[in-house]
Amino acid sequence: MKPEIHPEYRKVVFLDTSSDFKFLSGSTKYSDETIEWEDGNTYPLIRVEISSESHPFYTGTQRADKVGGRVDRFKKKYNMN
Repeated sequence: MKPEIHPEYRKVVFLDTSSDFKFLSGSTKYSDETIEWEDGNTYPLIRVEISSESHPFYTGTQRADKVGGRVDRFKKKYNMN
């Protein structure tokens, strides 16, 4: 590989915001937010809306969206009630 053209690959913690499920994995994604993991080390935190813990394919059930759908979020963001 050519030096200095690839993003840094490191361990990060992914947090499923709909189920509060966390897992440690490798990624090139950057985040200013950090979290202390079970091993005592601090890792960057990446928030995701869905993971295997909350996806209907893996759980076998539909989930109720805590934050509302796209339209609801848009209306809330632009104060269009």
